[in-house]
Amino acid sequence: MSSFRVAVVGALGAVGQEMAKTLEQRAFPVSEFIPMDVESMAGKKVSFKGREAVVRAARKGAFRDVDIALFSAGAEASLELAPIAAAEGAIVIDNSSAWRMDPGVPLVVPEVNPQALDGHKGIIANPNCSTIQMLVAAKPIHDKYRIKRIVVSTYQAVSGTGAPAIAELTSQAAAFVKGERIESSVYPRQILFNALPHIDVFLEDGYTKEEMKMVHETHKILDPAIAVCPTAVRVAVYRGHSESINIQTEKPFELAEIRRLLERAPGVKVMDDPAKLVYPTALDADGQDAVFVGRLRVDPTLPNGLNMWVVSDNLRKGAALNAVQIAETLVARGYRGRS
Repeated sequence: MSSFRVAVVGALGAVGQEMAKTLEQRAFPVSEFIPMDVESMAGKKVSFKGREAVVRAARKGAFRDVDIALFSAGAEASLELAPIAAAEGAIVIDNSSAWRMDPGVPLVVPEVNPQALDGHKGIIANPNCSTIQMLVAAKPIHDKYRIKRIVVSTYQAVSGTGAPAIAELTSQAAAFVKGERIESSVYPRQILFNALPHIDVFLEDGYTKEEMKMVHETHKILDPAIAVCPTAVRVAVYRGHSESINIQTEKPFELAEIRRLLERAPGVKVMDDPAKLVYPTALDADGQDAVFVGRLRVDPTLPNGLNMWVVSDNLRKGAALNAVQIAETLVARGYRGRS
């Protein structure tokens, strides 16, 4: 088997660290691990497979010996650096929103549209975390029954905002226990004991940018004919996004067959036994690779209606794991690196 020189850009961030951990856990064939970050972080060290790797500054010239570059450095950095990395011969798998809707850049969930990788031109986009888990669960249903409409409400963990949001929830909890004033800076309102129906900026039509990502990315990845109506909510959970999903299909279905489809679907784990109080939660998904599905039930208020509850670790499948799986799929489809 070929081995690859793999860079992680944004290696010191939460997702970058998860990317390194995922590469190691899944035994991706890495011949050299190259952590990269901003200039001020150059020289720091990152552990990978029991060895320390020195952080390199991500800039022009840094990618000349890189086969695959996993980016988690934010949209601004990706817009600048991804074309540089691709021009220097690396294949970029970018976790930011920078390239997702570029018509020349594949937007890929390996369980859903791996064939899109065949047309890449050096840059591949990783979808939004909430879109990924929804489409992993929706794909087998769409293939057999054709989904016509999705109404989705998300309950998204603070880790989706990054390390400062994790620290803010922790500090708010500590302040509450001590009876001190609760301060908010990352979010516009207190997140502790709260749910904020506000992720990313509001657009003119009243939807947020996060919500519209789910619409546009579903159309690009799965089917432009599917109507998607989203509401995205931030909740006081450290890690793991949950979604309440209502689906209407074109064809009638039997609930037992939906369950069988999901049980056989790649990347899905069904946890659904109401009599025994079995259903997935964010804590069940923490650190896990699967997309968990439960609360399967018929919606009696509309023809061919289905409700389900979908949970996934946003730092794993929602970011790092999906990026690594894209790299794995590239290799499975014939990529052998520079040499």
